[in-house]
Amino acid sequence: MNNTQKLEVWLRGPLPDVPPLLQPVAHALLQAQEEIHTYLKDFPDTLLWECPGGVASVGFHLQHLAGILDRLFTYARGQALTEQQLHSLSLEGKSPTPSTTTQELLQAFDTQLIMALDQLCTTKENTLTEVRGVGRGQVPSTVLGLLFHAAEHTQRHVGQLLVTAKVLVVTVSEQK
Repeated sequence: MNNTQKLEVWLRGPLPDVPPLLQPVAHALLQAQEEIHTYLKDFPDTLLWECPGGVASVGFHLQHLAGILDRLFTYARGQALTEQQLHSLSLEGKSPTPSTTTQELLQAFDTQLIMALDQLCTTKENTLTEVRGVGRGQVPSTVLGLLFHAAEHTQRHVGQLLVTAKVLVVTVSEQK
């Protein structure tokens, strides 16, 4: 393998302090972070809230990625959502300020991702099958189910975000 080729996170080996059964969750979250930063490196802030063809905006996806990690990891701890978390959920897809930047939204995601990784490091493997309630209806899941869903849901939105960002950038460049 060429030294300049970077292996995907899951191929780089175990992450220190993350329990073995939670390595795939951590790997998926870190892979998502790398891809988002790579593909949004020069993304124009003016396109953050554009919805080509009616799809969700890049700004929505960035807000939702941070929010879903916060909410699912809260449920995994066995806690209910706070009023602040519910308020933040209601604001996803809306620019917090007219001058909100891609970098600010990336930083919010990075902060939430660090908190999620910290939680993974302190999660005991013997708790993974414990039941946890989700939402107001307390729909049953497990600690592992919530953490795995956080990883796969993050990956799903990263894919959508990357396609939306590409369509927007290509469309703008073609209009020039």
